[in-house]
Amino acid sequence: MDGSVKVTGTPALQLRSVRRVYGFGSAATTALDDVHLTVPSGRFVSLIGPSGCGKSTLLRLVAGLEQPDGGEVSVHGVTPAQACAAKLIGLVPQSPALLPWLSVLRNVTLPQKINRGAAGRRERIADFAERRTAPDMKELLVKAGLGDALHKLPAQLSGGMRQRAAIVRAFGLQPDVLVMDEPFSALDEFTRESLQDQLLDLWEELRTTVLFVTHSVSEAVRLSDTVVVMAPNPGRIVESIDIDLPRPRGERLFGERRFHEYEDLVRERLRRAWHSEAA
Repeated sequence: MDGSVKVTGTPALQLRSVRRVYGFGSAATTALDDVHLTVPSGRFVSLIGPSGCGKSTLLRLVAGLEQPDGGEVSVHGVTPAQACAAKLIGLVPQSPALLPWLSVLRNVTLPQKINRGAAGRRERIADFAERRTAPDMKELLVKAGLGDALHKLPAQLSGGMRQRAAIVRAFGLQPDVLVMDEPFSALDEFTRESLQDQLLDLWEELRTTVLFVTHSVSEAVRLSDTVVVMAPNPGRIVESIDIDLPRPRGERLFGERRFHEYEDLVRERLRRAWHSEAA
């Protein structure tokens, strides 16, 4: 099924007939088959579906960490490898992966100091001819609630604070596409909702295109412009649901009828995905 929405100009992300297979012969497993997805620039899109439906595989293909066995993946009209070389893609994994011997501030500023040739590569990609001013990382950390932790080591921070630092680090690269693989899955509900608030604050200011993997229906509905529902065996997209809720989306959203109607809709589509069979 096509997960596309109407796009003008070059989309931020485009997957055409993407297939990914692990293993060989009778032991081969088709993680993704005939996946089509188009994401316009500046959209927040979440992938949700049963375990084994290929959400993380799709994310790794977009991030350039794996190659498809068939079809095409493009980021602003170039390959993920070219996009990564131009620092167009940022990654926030499940684990923050901060360097333990560097302070929070030094961790989040380190990516700006490497791959200095990325600016020239960015300029050669359509729609990115303008030079970007490096963001004030201290200011981003303060906005993320880490103003008092600038000079602390990762071991001195809570799990939620470490994940916040990882998100700031990714945004600090000013990527056009940010891929996030269940970044809040290991956190308690209160911390998770707090980080959702801060993620939305940063996103609404910077308007980076986000591809976000989650198992939480509430999280997907709260954060997203579009929720993409996936099904397993083989992994594929079965539906794209546009979330027509006003922004900003603060805590009041949890009490609104329309929010819960979208939750019910996504859950119903997920139930179908659980029980669906390969076409």
